[in-house]
Amino acid sequence: MQTEVKEKPVYAVVASVQLPQVSDIEFEASLAELRELAKTLGYTVVRTFIQKRGSFDTTGYLGIGKRQEIEHYVNHEAECEIEAVLVDHEISPSQARNLEKETGCGVMDRTMVILEIFHNNARSRAAKAQVEIARLGYMAPRLREAAKLAGPQGRQRSGVGGRGAGESHTELDRRKIRDRIAELQLEIVAMEAERKTQRARRQERQGLASVALVGYTNAGKSTLMRALTGSEVLVANKLFATLDTTVRTLHPESVPRVLVSDTVGFIKNLPHGLVASFKSTLDEALDAGLLLHVIDASDPGFERQLEVTDKVLAEIDADTVPRLRIFNKIDHVGDAAAQAECEAALRAKYPDCVVMSARRPEEVAKLRLTIIAFFQQGLVEAELFLPWSAQQLRKDIYASCQVLEERADEDGAFFRLRGEAEAIEGLRGQFAQAQPG
Repeated sequence: MQTEVKEKPVYAVVASVQLPQVSDIEFEASLAELRELAKTLGYTVVRTFIQKRGSFDTTGYLGIGKRQEIEHYVNHEAECEIEAVLVDHEISPSQARNLEKETGCGVMDRTMVILEIFHNNARSRAAKAQVEIARLGYMAPRLREAAKLAGPQGRQRSGVGGRGAGESHTELDRRKIRDRIAELQLEIVAMEAERKTQRARRQERQGLASVALVGYTNAGKSTLMRALTGSEVLVANKLFATLDTTVRTLHPESVPRVLVSDTVGFIKNLPHGLVASFKSTLDEALDAGLLLHVIDASDPGFERQLEVTDKVLAEIDADTVPRLRIFNKIDHVGDAAAQAECEAALRAKYPDCVVMSARRPEEVAKLRLTIIAFFQQGLVEAELFLPWSAQQLRKDIYASCQVLEERADEDGAFFRLRGEAEAIEGLRGQFAQAQPG
């Protein structure tokens, strides 16, 4: 009999400085998010240390007293072994090194936590390469600090096989990092070209009707994707469960055929290296005809999340793509009265929004019709005649257009169609060639 191997819990504490300009609500939301990130990475957070300061301490991020408090807790009070101090900001290599020395514990800042999650979750070659670039970029300035920790013997390497007697471990490692980043960037450019070709082919085959789901991580995008496309997409209550873009067809199929893609979730303070390197996972958003901006209606901090998504979309120039705001998880708000009240407030503030739950089939069906209606705006109606001698072309009519009416006489069948102008003209041409003499 197989027994499930339970992973040994890994314990951590969280530490954060609240600056004067940061409100309590914002501060708490950011801390809650870091705890969620820690959970995704496999840590159990046992305690949170916070400190209000006018600015970060330049030597160790937190003030000396708070650092001593953490050291005392980690080494004397904690009932479990604390593996890491997770810091809710990006801190400098020297601040991390000092904090590590004083607390006797590994230190990971917010950026490092996010990078590790991305590293663990990347599946495709492109995502893996982008994560590696971001991680290497993050590591490069930290090598010098690592060398200081190693002491004099870690710093110098003999001239044998090196570039010369004076080259240090750090310089060599930094050169290796630069070379590796350059190599990865070339790989990404090649993969980009390949992806563009595939995408162009895909779009030629089925028109340009594509929808991209964007929004904050954990807003329910994967659940909605699964509901709209009838496909098995990973649905996990974790931040960044999906990193690679998944593309599926809207189900049941429609005219025009609509492709739905899921994208990586946004997050507050997404490290800049990652915004840049993850542009490609958001490329689907740039290519889409319509963005579905999914927002968790049950999250008290959703307005902040909305701003984050708007800001990142603007950074990647996707803010010009038509957008439909979808307030999801309305079923998590409370009882029917609370849901109705919340929905009324959202509709008053965001007049064209959709308020729904991806777990209610009738609401998903309604959203599907809204999406189809959006793509049918540009469609035209026409009447075509198909002689009996060319009935093998009937399948092409049904594949590319919506048949509104069909009637027949002794010469053939008349179809009243709705479809894209180009598709109808294409059919007209085919039919003309099929006409005898």
